Amino acid sequence: MIIVEKSDPHAPQATALLRQSHALMEQLFPPEDNFYLDINDLTAPDIRFFTAREGQDVLGTGALAIKPDYGEVKSMFVAENARGKGVADALMRQIEDEARAENLPLLKLETGNVLHAAHALYRRHGFIDCGPFGGYAAAKSSIFMEKPLT
Repeated sequence: MIIVEKSDPHAPQATALLRQSHALMEQLFPPEDNFYLDINDLTAPDIRFFTAREGQDVLGTGALAIKPDYGEVKSMFVAENARGKGVADALMRQIEDEARAENLPLLKLETGNVLHAAHALYRRHGFIDCGPFGGYAAAKSSIFMEKPLT
């Protein structure tokens, strides 16, 4: 059974997954198009950081950044050996539940243009394409999506 819970990004297994995610993003995208949060930034008061685990094994991470008028999905990553098990779906449900609990009317996200499995995940959860938001500028390697929660 997959358990999703609020976690500390500095916990060893969470940190290891975040470093894997950051390394992948650095491999796929130029530095100016990498918008991941540093591990220390994931402990800010406006961030809700989650891990998904099976038993004691952490299989995925995800976060919700609380903004004044929306929530932003951040740090979504699933260990390669856990893909296809529903980990990302479980994380997305938790992030959406948390956004609703925070009375946020909308979820937004930025993802890479070559991350096709991520696009499919977000569309499955009701996200649609939108333009850049917040501090993001249009970039060739970025896709922006949103989902109304009301």
